[in-house]
Amino acid sequence: MPQNALPLKEANLKSFSPDVRVPTYDRKKVGQSICHVGVGGFHRAHQALYADDLLEQSGASEWGLCGIGLLPQDVRIRDVLRDQDYLYVVAEREVGHDAATVVGSIVNFLWTGDGRESVLQKLASPDTKVVSMTITEGGYYLNQATGEFDAQHPDIKRDLEHPEQPDCSFGYIIEALNRRRLAGLPPFTVMSCDNVQSNGEVARRMLLAFAELRDPKIRNWLEQNGAFPNSMVDRITPATTDEHRKFVRDTFGIDDSWPVVPEAFRQWVIEDHFPHGRPAWERVGAEMTSNVLPYEKMKMRLLNASHQAMCYIGLLLGYTYADEAMADRQISTLLERMMNEEVTPVLDPVPGIDLADYKRTLIRRFSNPAIKDTLLRLATEGSARIPKFVLPSIADSLYSGTPNRLLIFTVASWFRYLTGTDDQGNRLEIIDPLKNRLQEAAKKGQEDPGPLLEIGELFPSALTQSPVFLDQLKEAMRYLYGEGSRAALTRYVES
Repeated sequence: MPQNALPLKEANLKSFSPDVRVPTYDRKKVGQSICHVGVGGFHRAHQALYADDLLEQSGASEWGLCGIGLLPQDVRIRDVLRDQDYLYVVAEREVGHDAATVVGSIVNFLWTGDGRESVLQKLASPDTKVVSMTITEGGYYLNQATGEFDAQHPDIKRDLEHPEQPDCSFGYIIEALNRRRLAGLPPFTVMSCDNVQSNGEVARRMLLAFAELRDPKIRNWLEQNGAFPNSMVDRITPATTDEHRKFVRDTFGIDDSWPVVPEAFRQWVIEDHFPHGRPAWERVGAEMTSNVLPYEKMKMRLLNASHQAMCYIGLLLGYTYADEAMADRQISTLLERMMNEEVTPVLDPVPGIDLADYKRTLIRRFSNPAIKDTLLRLATEGSARIPKFVLPSIADSLYSGTPNRLLIFTVASWFRYLTGTDDQGNRLEIIDPLKNRLQEAAKKGQEDPGPLLEIGELFPSALTQSPVFLDQLKEAMRYLYGEGSRAALTRYVES
């Protein structure tokens, strides 16, 4: 550690470089009206930073954050935040410009490994007005093919058997809400911040379905009194690495065990439905609206789907980072043509957005070499991402008769990646809760997509019964297996 690097502590804030923004508000007076489940890198680079901006600007001390960790691995972020007085660095990186902010809006963190009751008491407290979540696309117990609640999931079955001793996020939320109901308190607002289209509505439907199975009285009360605003969130945020820690030490003189190093761009569009109060997020750049759907549909079908298009073919070709893949002219052409020719025709108009400029900005963001976003991060949990980001555009294109070859090539590239090796036989890491099922089906089928398509919770019948989809998918698979990834990519982007 360089001699001029200081540990990240409250006592050292005034000793850091004046180039680093540090909290000037009194953190001892900051409340905990928002509880956030899933304090990962994205939350700390996004929602918690908006909260910090607002505390700096207005001193609205009620709206600080209490982090909630429900997973065994969350002990790591608990320990780091506790050791650093709940402070951490957001180091924004663009080519030629780096900026650091010490964020102080998280003032507490509760981990269920220290006891369920402290978490439940905090969630059930009248002081808690909003419970927000980043629990990943796969955390909503949603059957992708049917759109219904997965009541047979082991997490759900376990928490229904032990409702007052929950383990999963839905179990904690419903138990805390039931305690509020019995105490005569209103429900807290549930705000999803995940990349799920109509994320608030999905959270509502899934939580109500869970509540119905536990006790119809809870469901009826929550249906009548609860609020589940939709939101759209956007910021490319790579997982923190030792190189990021070294960068923050060497550049800003701060020894932070878990900084976050995102791009400079960020966006947050929120449905303005908070019956029991909310922060004035609009003062710090968030857009409050009555209809989030066009924004989130645009983002998921263009940005998130393009990540899927980039990462699998990029990994098959031997790339590690997003900017490396984007430097491959064929991959950048794949993304540009897919967005322009196949996704844009099935999008709705988005108020105040110039789609052509938005797509150009995406290409620039994907190509940013400063943040070193990994293709593996983008490829993680493809079983949750492909059904949400890619398949809906294919379904819409089949209905409208618009082009879809590149979207289907993206699905084929995912299928090929799931075998676990690239064209040279090098091992590809697969991180997915369905890894074993996916890999077994991919290896069984090879160029035949049939075994993977039989995983019914991922693929709707509108696709699996479509001759157009099946024929084009089989064709793409034949090219990927018969000619190799580079030749197949060439065939698709140069035709």
